[in-house]
Amino acid sequence: MSAMTVQKSEQSDPADTTAAPQPRGRRGLATTLASHGILTVASLIALFPIAWLLFLSLGPDKDDYLHPGGIWDKMTLDNYSFVLQHTNFFDWMKSSLIVSLGTTVIGVMVAATTGYAVSRMRFPGYRKFMWVLLVTQMFPIAVLIVPMYQILSDLQLIDNYLGLILVYCSTAVPYCAWLLKGYFDTIPFEIDEAGRVDGLTPFGTFARLILPLAKPGLAVAAFYSFITAFGEVAFASTFMLSDTKYTFAVGLQSFVSEHDAQRNLMAATAVLVAIPVSAFFYLVQKNLVTGLTAGGTKG
Repeated sequence: MSAMTVQKSEQSDPADTTAAPQPRGRRGLATTLASHGILTVASLIALFPIAWLLFLSLGPDKDDYLHPGGIWDKMTLDNYSFVLQHTNFFDWMKSSLIVSLGTTVIGVMVAATTGYAVSRMRFPGYRKFMWVLLVTQMFPIAVLIVPMYQILSDLQLIDNYLGLILVYCSTAVPYCAWLLKGYFDTIPFEIDEAGRVDGLTPFGTFARLILPLAKPGLAVAAFYSFITAFGEVAFASTFMLSDTKYTFAVGLQSFVSEHDAQRNLMAATAVLVAIPVSAFFYLVQKNLVTGLTAGGTKG
């Protein structure tokens, strides 16, 4: 019996070798080329508006966008020099950073405490509370401007950075609270229990144990709050009256009037405006990617 078994195994070995299965996940050359081609085209489509804006910013005349081919022979940095020296660019930058960073800090702090409370505590109406936050996002800006203007006027916060920050928080906090509530749900309750065993208060547990684990989620909320405040136009143009308190988004409108449009200067300013946003993205990119792709804990 043993000899017959050996002979059968020897006879089956060559067949097993030739019939070895292909590794899973291995793609053919055509599939690889097609996927790389699609990704390349998508990248070019995404980068084209940025490259076009940068190209137009090098044209010295405001009508160069009508005949962009002529820019090649007269490229110059004069537009950037004019924007930096003869406009309120640095005042716009100061206002934008104050409002955006203020919205980020206050908005993320409020959203984090709200999301954590709804995730961990069972108080009456906690489910309806989150839906109320969601409903606040359904009203268009045109409907909100008039009552918000009246409220800020009564509080003497018109043309005030704090007033604009609070307005932006009213739009950023509901979304960020939903975002962080879902992220806190992924963090095990055992961590909270361990904190209580060690004698920490609920806020101490939140600050010392939960927030460090939630850094990726906080990064996503911070980036959303920053971008929301940095690029908003309607509220900023209505509530900020002084030229020196305009944000970038409102300052760009000064290059366009009823009878004239200095598109070359607008393009140069837009390129410069992208620098603070790119810097902020660079600071949070590591946690941002993690927050978009992973949960609060890893196995």
